[in-house]
Amino acid sequence: MLATRDIPLIYIVDDEESVRKGLSRLLRSAGMPCRDFASAEQFLAELDPQQKSCVLLDITMPRLTGLQLQDELKKRKINLPIIAVSATDEADTSSQARQLGARFFLRKPVDDRALLDAIHWVLDDFYPQLTTGTESGGANA
Repeated sequence: MLATRDIPLIYIVDDEESVRKGLSRLLRSAGMPCRDFASAEQFLAELDPQQKSCVLLDITMPRLTGLQLQDELKKRKINLPIIAVSATDEADTSSQARQLGARFFLRKPVDDRALLDAIHWVLDDFYPQLTTGTESGGANA
């Protein structure tokens, strides 16, 4: 039986409450456990780096932006799969997010199926032992 930390948790980091609620409903309806945060600072304060997870990260937030959060995670040597989301689709922002490690960059409003497919893909790619049943591979946190 899988321990709680072995079941991937989807972190939602977005300053818009309606977005957090909508994404939480979608993920729960798809059987994905999730936890939402209203700010990058709250996420950093409560993050369990040992938890298998995926981060849905809003790029444009007050104070600490999504790009700054990605940079902070790198500095702390916390390696998690990130799907960046933004209301703007600027090439520079998308490029920066990918350079900082984002696996996908999706534009709001996000298509439900595209988001669920992206989450499944990054989890399968980042934690291959979840689909193969082996204990090797995965992330260094």
